[in-house]
Amino acid sequence: MSDKVYAVTKVVGTSKKSIEDAIENAIATASKSVKNLDWFEVVETRGFIENGKVGWYQVALELGFRYEKN
Repeated sequence: MSDKVYAVTKVVGTSKKSIEDAIENAIATASKSVKNLDWFEVVETRGFIENGKVGWYQVALELGFRYEKN
């Protein structure tokens, strides 16, 4: 197994349905333009209240992606 080098980027996903959907939305969108995504870490979780109920979930993620070696 060769050594790997990673970079980390921060993204925020949202969902009206759940925290899990917010995470999946963030990863699905990021994976369209960032290659070699290998891992994620949830670093912040928050929500917005509308009319006394949960209106939105918002989750900040750090995504690790691997640099390609030439």
